[in-house]
Amino acid sequence: MIALMDAAISELQKPFLNDDQIRSSRAIMGLDTQLVDDGTYFVVEHDGVLAGCGGWSRRATMYGGDQSPGRNAALLDPTKDAARVRAMYTHPDFVRCGVGRLILSLCENAAKAEGFARVELAATVAGEPLYRACGYRPAETFFDDRGGAPVPILMMSKTL
Repeated sequence: MIALMDAAISELQKPFLNDDQIRSSRAIMGLDTQLVDDGTYFVVEHDGVLAGCGGWSRRATMYGGDQSPGRNAALLDPTKDAARVRAMYTHPDFVRCGVGRLILSLCENAAKAEGFARVELAATVAGEPLYRACGYRPAETFFDDRGGAPVPILMMSKTL
């Protein structure tokens, strides 16, 4: 999975970010193994090849991998909080093949089954078109510079 994530960050962000921002992205993004431990992370394979991965969370952390500072494992309240869609990556060879849409639908259905009425996510510039096409609406844009260079992040949400 790490190789898939690196390929997605490196290749899919190229049209939108400079080299420093891509390096910074690696520091603030990645796999949060809490999602794996919670059983809320999905992997999609095509003919035995890893095509994509992503998950959702019932915890407060909005985005970031194990190495990212500021993580918060507090449980969210489905009656008032939005579930988080997290760590979404599609291998560049499988972009626009339905992998991201499949993972999003799995995440949304699982979150809804646990009582969540809304989902939120922190989108990269490269991911924004997919999320908009799947019904997510933008909320605010900010820049995360914890990795050195400022990386644009768009907060988005959807009612389930």
